[in-house]
Amino acid sequence: MSPERIVLPDVGCTLEPLVRTITQDTINRYADASGDHNPLHVDPEFAAATQFGGPIAHGMLLLAMLSEMLTVAFGTSWVTSGRMKTRFRGAGRPGDTITCRGTVKSRVGETVACSIECVNQDGDLLISGDATLKIKQ
Repeated sequence: MSPERIVLPDVGCTLEPLVRTITQDTINRYADASGDHNPLHVDPEFAAATQFGGPIAHGMLLLAMLSEMLTVAFGTSWVTSGRMKTRFRGAGRPGDTITCRGTVKSRVGETVACSIECVNQDGDLLISGDATLKIKQ
């Protein structure tokens, strides 16, 4: 098996978007995997009485989607050297179709920096931030 070869991306290029639809089942399975059974995520009756008006996805579930997009783009270089700095801007909800996208904003030697974000089907910004990694050649 030959080693993974990642082509150094050009500044301005866009990463292949990752699109996923969130369901209550997705949220419940994430709660089981993470151990985070906060009723804001898994109890629709409780969540309906909060400021959110219903269940919301775990923020870390959305970050996992961003990480998946970066892994597809950069392979083990992302897994071994990647860093994200993000800010939560809104909540993902059951029924939302989430699009994770990114753009290469700089490249110095083997270090690549990208702007990254998650939006819902209405274009509402849920997460924004930056990701950096070293591309191993």
